[in-house]
Amino acid sequence: MRSPDPNVVIVKKCKVIPIECVVRGYITGITSTSLWTHYKEGKRDFGNFVLPNGLEKNQKLAEPVFTPTTKSDEHDRPITPAEIVAEGILTKELTAKLEVTAKALFKRGEEIASARGLILVDTKYEFGLDEDGELTLIDEIHTPDSSRYWKADTYNARFKEGKDPEYFDKEFLRLWFKDNCDPYNDKILPKAPPELVAELSRRYIEIYETITGKSFVHDFSQPIVVRITNNLLKKHDK
Repeated sequence: MRSPDPNVVIVKKCKVIPIECVVRGYITGITSTSLWTHYKEGKRDFGNFVLPNGLEKNQKLAEPVFTPTTKSDEHDRPITPAEIVAEGILTKELTAKLEVTAKALFKRGEEIASARGLILVDTKYEFGLDEDGELTLIDEIHTPDSSRYWKADTYNARFKEGKDPEYFDKEFLRLWFKDNCDPYNDKILPKAPPELVAELSRRYIEIYETITGKSFVHDFSQPIVVRITNNLLKKHDK
């Protein structure tokens, strides 16, 4: 992937696959669609996998599970692979390929996170088909926008004590919205306090530096649009 500017990537147009591919390595979450919410309400059979009794919140699953949802402008709907095929959304072959690919990406994400002292808890992938019909990633991958991370060195002790893990993502902001509104039903959401927005920016920078092993470099010497334009012109000249 080419990136002529930190805010720019050069991509190709794909036909969007209307399924969000969610992979989960742990049973956790607070929203109505989370695995833990369904589990504590008594659900065990999730269509393409069955969870045993006796699991605790934030526990590691025996194997990562594939829990796709529909893509919607209003509210994503959990859907099983069998339902994806039955509803005519995708073919059986493409649905199976999505699951295999998503799990392979998740495994690689787990390896990278572990090497950096982190746990990749769960994540979301979005795919499309390119002009040749090849399955292609069409969005960011393993960033705090789509992924949940915990700090690995304190996980075991906190889990044994019944405490939530140390979050290394935007979960704190999600919790604030949950306490101050109904994110899925309220048409107008409150604005997050400036100090929380600032903290989110700080955490994103820390996460970037931890995962990539690189320093976060920013250039405020010129407006972002001007910098992007100049960098694109330089790339074009080459």
